Amino acid sequence: MGRKRTPEEEARRELIRELLSKANVTGMEDIQTLFKETIAEFMEDSLDAELEETLGYGKYDHAARTESGTTNSRNGHSRKTLKTSAGKIDINIPRDRNGEFEPRILPKNQASVSAAIESKIISMYAKGMTTSDIQAHIKDIYGLDISDTTVSRITDKILPEAREWQQRPLESVYAVVFMDAIHYHVRSEGQIVKKAVYIAIGINLEGKKSVLGMWVGENESAKFWASVLNNLKNRKVEDILIACTDNLTGFSEAIAAVFPKTDIQNCIIHQLRNSSKYVSYKDIKALMADLKRVYQAVDEQSALAALDDFADVWDKKYPKISKSWRENWANLSTYFKFPEELRRLIYTTNAIEGFNRQLRKVTKSKSVFPTDDSLFKMLYLAMLDITKKWTGRRQDWGQIYPQLALYYGDRIPE
Repeated sequence: MGRKRTPEEEARRELIRELLSKANVTGMEDIQTLFKETIAEFMEDSLDAELEETLGYGKYDHAARTESGTTNSRNGHSRKTLKTSAGKIDINIPRDRNGEFEPRILPKNQASVSAAIESKIISMYAKGMTTSDIQAHIKDIYGLDISDTTVSRITDKILPEAREWQQRPLESVYAVVFMDAIHYHVRSEGQIVKKAVYIAIGINLEGKKSVLGMWVGENESAKFWASVLNNLKNRKVEDILIACTDNLTGFSEAIAAVFPKTDIQNCIIHQLRNSSKYVSYKDIKALMADLKRVYQAVDEQSALAALDDFADVWDKKYPKISKSWRENWANLSTYFKFPEELRRLIYTTNAIEGFNRQLRKVTKSKSVFPTDDSLFKMLYLAMLDITKKWTGRRQDWGQIYPQLALYYGDRIPE
């Protein structure tokens, strides 16, 4: 049995029935026509009310006009086609003689783009839509012609907010920080140059993930990473328990200079990519299976034994691979001292690489950015869109946190 209607609902239904009967509505097409006429009537009544407010007197209130002392008056109507989900609707827009009337409910032109439309433009920009696509959508939805300059002006409003975000205070201790760079082409002094965007993603002591910052700089270098780490420190980060990075030369030294107690775990996936770079196609499957015995060993001692076995088989053909693993072993093997749940969290930089893939998806329509600011603006908006889903803590944090407390108890605030 359906819900019983309230007296107000019953009265409203009776009015609707009466309206449908008088309008001779016999099908859905008639209902759509009636709906469009209702919207037009509502809009025109609202516009007339707005004009009365601007003039200070009603349509036929001559005494009020004389009393107000205004020289302004009504001056006919202009026609505007409004696009709605029900189709195109023609609206009569009242005019005033002095041209002072600026409708709020139906903006006159692009200079009157409402906050709601600005929000839509920013949202489309954040999803990687090109300026021409944004212009076409706004024209289609709102009937407004907007220029490249207008899109840029509206999206530029986000820059102060983005810079404030980049300098916001952070938490004093992070359990894990992942660091990686993504590269883009940017126009600079008449030339197209490759820029690195340095990204840091942190997991706090509650198991919640967040982007700590994104910095546009020259091609990836340990020196710039040192400035990123100092930026984190200046924003109140006192300690990072574990840092997960690629194997960039000098990166470990940069971390040690700023956060000397931090354990460093180089990304195993990066190391595997480097190891397989020059391997013959016919050898790759067997070679990678032997390397798997190294990085999936139960402990460090077993891993080193597996690395010796790997060298015995492959050193004659590919001597640089085992050499590279041994030279980087101190930072490749950090995860062996931890239990399985914590190992899975830190042995790759998958957490940040997944984020980078989503950024690339958003920015793929832009082969070259005109400025560093335009690149940062788009990445910031994309970041806001991506991280909307980052709610709550990791599901396995109940297993991971006790392990962190065991190894780093003296560095975890009570």
